[in-house]
Amino acid sequence: MTAPVNAGLQHQNQHQSQPHHADAHTSESRDHAMTSTLPSSISGQLAPVSLRIRERLDAAGVPYLANDNIADHLQPGELDQLEIEVAGKVRDLLRSLVIDIDKDHNTEETAERVARMYIHEVFKGRYHEQPKIASFPNVKKLDEIYTVGPITVRSACSHHLVPILGTCWIGIKPGDRVIGLSKFSRVADWVFSRPHIQEEAVMILADEIERLCQPQGLAILVKAQHYCMKWRGVKEPQTSMVNSVVRGDFRHDPSLKAEFFELVKQQESLLIA
Repeated sequence: MTAPVNAGLQHQNQHQSQPHHADAHTSESRDHAMTSTLPSSISGQLAPVSLRIRERLDAAGVPYLANDNIADHLQPGELDQLEIEVAGKVRDLLRSLVIDIDKDHNTEETAERVARMYIHEVFKGRYHEQPKIASFPNVKKLDEIYTVGPITVRSACSHHLVPILGTCWIGIKPGDRVIGLSKFSRVADWVFSRPHIQEEAVMILADEIERLCQPQGLAILVKAQHYCMKWRGVKEPQTSMVNSVVRGDFRHDPSLKAEFFELVKQQESLLIA
């Protein structure tokens, strides 16, 4: 007789507990719905800054490829937060490489150094705004070409994140506006301070110079050594890559193009001498 009673009580208790589970499920669903409407939230907590930035870029339809600049879409304080986040990821990388960063005095602060280097030096062209570059009216109506170089350029291969080191020459046939000679070096450093392939880097630099001074003609020549070939892979220490871009009058007038390359040769010979 006791068994049926106990069974009935058990069934009653289960039946009485069901609304509680339903209420809990409803509450969890409501909390999840409220949380999911918050931007960049994970379990009710603010998401990593890199995720918040990516969400903002995606919402605006802005690309963020390795050689894109995203400075206009960063909010105050986010670079500092990003540096902290990257340092944490680098620590994880070092641990995954089985490096005891807790006991090795040489690497205990490596993560912080690497994060700072990437964001504020090696890849600063992604995260920092272009240096202020003033242009001036070409009041004398200068129309003879001039070259600037060699300008040292430093970048990193997008494929392996190892250095690209080289030199750059820029040829200008002035238009309505001109910029100071040192400004070519500043903008080249800003453009190349991103992960790149050399062919794209030269095109991006050309776009920026055209935007800054609207020349009648523009020519750029870059010679660089790639450590993805010198340091690893085929390990060819003497191999370099040379490429150029010519626009405007340099493209349409073969004599101007030839004059640019001749001037570059003359500048190189002076350096060798």
